[in-house]
Amino acid sequence: MQFFTGVLNRINQEDGSLPGEPLGTFLGIVYFLVIPTIMFIVISALTALATVDRRKNKSSSLTRIE
Repeated sequence: MQFFTGVLNRINQEDGSLPGEPLGTFLGIVYFLVIPTIMFIVISALTALATVDRRKNKSSSLTRIE
């Protein structure tokens, strides 16, 4: 039976892959929660700053009937 479990474990892993040390809870939270949240905030702020000039110009020749 041990032969079959050893063979199944080798089938599931890719060639040349060696498992490393597992991430700790703190690093997992930082990598998968904090960093993506900060990236979202930075991208949102850059987008908002890039569109500030467009919002100030409320009158447009395309939306106004004379």
